[in-house]
Amino acid sequence: MAINKFKKLSFIICLTFLPSPVFAFNDTPNYWGNACIQVLKERKLLTGYPDGSFRPDGTVTRAEAAVLMLNAFPDAAIKRNRINFRDVPSSFWGYNAINLAYQKGFFSGYPGNIFQPNQKIPRAQIIGVISGGKNYSSVSNPGEVLKRYFDDFSQVPNYAQNSIAAGTLNSIVVNYPDVKKLRPLQPVTRGEVAALMCRALNIYAVPPEYIAGVEVKPQEVRSLPGNLDNIPTFNSNSPELVTTDGILLSTFSPDGKQVKDAHLNYAFQGRFDIFSHHIVRAENSSQNRTVYQGIIVYNPGNEPVTLQVLNAASYLTREAPFINLPDIVDNSQGTVYAGPGSRTMSDVLRGVRQGIFPTRLVIEPGKTAILANLPISVQAPSSNGRTVMMRLTSDRPIFMANLAMTSATPPTVTAWERLLNTGSLAGKRDPIPTPLDPPREPTVFSRVAGVSQGTRWQANITDNQNVNYLTLPSPGNSFSYPLGTVHLITLSTGQIQSAKMLKRYPDTAYFAHSNYGVEYNLTLPLFNSSNQVRNVTVSIQTPLKDEGGTDRLLFLKPPVEQVFFRGTVRLRYQDDQGVEQMRYVHLVQRRGQPGDGLVTLKLAPGEKRQVQLDFLYPPDSTPPQVLTVKTN
Repeated sequence: MAINKFKKLSFIICLTFLPSPVFAFNDTPNYWGNACIQVLKERKLLTGYPDGSFRPDGTVTRAEAAVLMLNAFPDAAIKRNRINFRDVPSSFWGYNAINLAYQKGFFSGYPGNIFQPNQKIPRAQIIGVISGGKNYSSVSNPGEVLKRYFDDFSQVPNYAQNSIAAGTLNSIVVNYPDVKKLRPLQPVTRGEVAALMCRALNIYAVPPEYIAGVEVKPQEVRSLPGNLDNIPTFNSNSPELVTTDGILLSTFSPDGKQVKDAHLNYAFQGRFDIFSHHIVRAENSSQNRTVYQGIIVYNPGNEPVTLQVLNAASYLTREAPFINLPDIVDNSQGTVYAGPGSRTMSDVLRGVRQGIFPTRLVIEPGKTAILANLPISVQAPSSNGRTVMMRLTSDRPIFMANLAMTSATPPTVTAWERLLNTGSLAGKRDPIPTPLDPPREPTVFSRVAGVSQGTRWQANITDNQNVNYLTLPSPGNSFSYPLGTVHLITLSTGQIQSAKMLKRYPDTAYFAHSNYGVEYNLTLPLFNSSNQVRNVTVSIQTPLKDEGGTDRLLFLKPPVEQVFFRGTVRLRYQDDQGVEQMRYVHLVQRRGQPGDGLVTLKLAPGEKRQVQLDFLYPPDSTPPQVLTVKTN
């Protein structure tokens, strides 16, 4: 790498925006990772040499890698005190970078306080360092993971096995030309580091056939027709882990309140929803307790308000534990679930109103009433979460609040009012979200606390707006429609389905990412335009995050255990015998799972048959999913 009198030219430099045009490097047009290198250059994230070259096959030293990590992950926290490496004098060009990279935990030294700054860094080490920078969860069986993915797994040093296994499971490991050959002991090249950084920074420019464990499926991806309605949702999901009593969400007026910033001043009237999901944890016996979640309603007007509860359900983790289930299970009786979110959404989809909620509530002028007093009890060492989903309508304006209070008995309305008037926001607060414009990595979406707009997404999925049918793909082909897309994760469609926030606390999510509790009603008027009998399968799939094009989806092979979706789907259709069917099935999907078919139909030439899918996007799920139509 080029050196000037002040410092060595870093592989990745601090993000800057210069007015000068960005030209391609003169030695990368035919390089396998050229697209990735060019994106990094356009974003001012890497540099070349004065002669216009990039030298992708050149090697990288440990000192250069230290600079790389600092600039790629500028917000990483300090984890340990600095030390003085004997072979890194203060006059060395990378002295400050090496010490800071050590303090942030990116790098460790060798015995005797040696860093070896000019050592060519091997592939195993740089993959481990980048994986550590992403803070991936530890892997319980790293040796077995590496054995499944790489022919040369036995060459991976012990110190790097866990981090490389974690990086592999998270799809950042890139191997060219043979995806099964890790070559862990070989010095990494500049081009290879660029590819690793593209994957770590969610830059979708690496040829997917070289990403370890990724299977490329040619598949057309289309934007999902329809849109969210305008019905507001009282959306309370931050803080997810409740550690202190206080206000979870209040739309009351701040007038007369001790902590004015805790109140968002939004009145509900007409149809609206409530979604809430919070967790309480006890790590030792001194933390054993019952935390009550109180949802209270206030009438600010001069006439009584009638609040009607249309549907409502709430479950604790202890009432709906997370258990291993088959991918698809009949759930006609509503007895199949995995987690409180899964069970709650299943009930509401069926139109249930649990007996713990009133049919209606009349609130007198200037008075507060309790809509729900819901306990969350914990005993160490354990945690317990509660999901709440309600559909309501109010004939006049009301304010609402969701509060948390540790108590041996259900708090009275007076106790809730006292907490509302004098309390502050409950802790602990979730990470502050990253501004979405311009995009940056890592991106923290954070959790939602506020009023979101939209409770239902309805779509009649047809060829175009001028027809009322959806033509089947040709045999062996398929097309897909993304579900639950969020900012930066659209599967190249550019469509963001996240509900916007009408009101929010400044340290919570900018949008209702994932649309927890939003109902999707999707109608597919399938049409066989051919003169042959066609078998068509409708499924939900969970591809990898990818913005590389709408002509493909990426899946994982071998599969992983990380569950990304668990919830109940309702299917309505006419079967091949002409009988109208309505089925409820519980679906479990893991990250990168293609998924089995929900329904398969045989359509005669010229036949049209409608399939309708309905589900509430369940908490504890991670987007994106896709709705896929395939002709077998």
